[in-house]
Amino acid sequence: MEDFDNITNSHIESLEDEKNDDFSNDDLFNITSWGTDPSVRELITMYDEKDIIKPELQRKYVWEKKESSRFVESILLGLPVPSLFFANTKDDTRLIIDGYQRIKTVVDYSKGIWSGDGSVFKLTNSKLINERWRNKSFNELSEDDRRRFRNYTIHAIIFEQREPKNDSGLFQVFERINTSGETLNPQEIRNCVYQGRLNSLLFKLNKYEKWRTLFGDKNEDKRMLDLEFILRFFALKEVNLVDNQNGYISLKKLLNDYMKDHIQSESSFFDSLESLFIGTIDFIYSNFGTEAFYNLQNDLQIIRRRFYPTVYDSIMIATSIAMEKGYRVTDCQLESKRITLLKDAEYRNSITQGTMQCQNIRTRIEKALIILYNMNL
Repeated sequence: MEDFDNITNSHIESLEDEKNDDFSNDDLFNITSWGTDPSVRELITMYDEKDIIKPELQRKYVWEKKESSRFVESILLGLPVPSLFFANTKDDTRLIIDGYQRIKTVVDYSKGIWSGDGSVFKLTNSKLINERWRNKSFNELSEDDRRRFRNYTIHAIIFEQREPKNDSGLFQVFERINTSGETLNPQEIRNCVYQGRLNSLLFKLNKYEKWRTLFGDKNEDKRMLDLEFILRFFALKEVNLVDNQNGYISLKKLLNDYMKDHIQSESSFFDSLESLFIGTIDFIYSNFGTEAFYNLQNDLQIIRRRFYPTVYDSIMIATSIAMEKGYRVTDCQLESKRITLLKDAEYRNSITQGTMQCQNIRTRIEKALIILYNMNL
């Protein structure tokens, strides 16, 4: 079983202070649940008719053919499989909390097309699969096996948050369920719980070519870590760092609350976010180059070519503030100033220790503003 706290991306620097970020939310106690046992036939019909739905922009289909084949074989053998988890919505459709990979697998196998690459869905020709079904599509099974497959029942647990009406407690339901081996990480959960235009905007911005270059990977991250960094910029920029200097921020809760609070925001708000992000990225790309969000090695002489989260958030926020204050480029020294910033002892401490303490967030943004743009926060 996979622990999402241990999921890493090789080009992103992992910060210990941010990995151990947990918070409690009493909204969890306003949730009720009940069980049901739909057949595979019913699940396929419900999925096709959108009675059960993959939350908007949720994780794509990520199972390998071996995993898909083993799951189908388990059903054909009549073995027990993990329960499905759904969230009941106001219009009585059911969002898939946990089980999309399994549901999509049975839908694909019954239709003969594997979503992994669009090929004909045949079970793998492997000794791991019973030879009775090895290398066979659904239509190549015997009539009895097809009937057994369709009639197989999978237990499902349905959750509903009655109070408050903002689904905030469902985040913890998603987070605590750990049944399928492909546990959702925080940003994947947000894209299930807090659906709306902010979700869509994050996905749109994530495709922006200059951002992908600065992030260090042309391909969008399957686990949505890149989306979380865009959201991180928006949310941290709004934090009041003056009145709360001695406090500590739960990044997870901050990002949850930001998405929850802006589900119903006006179109003009999302337009301003898009302009803010694109304008800031364009400026950084043009004036700092492709290594803008990298840090220095410990010897302070060599660039460590990994995306560094706190270098990213400090330079992004400082740059956006400078642009709002009317900063205009008057020299070509910004990249050398960035190296000076990375060597500054106070700045280095603020990006490596207690990274979610308000004082350290303020320090790294303020240092970036002073050293890069000769401005105060």
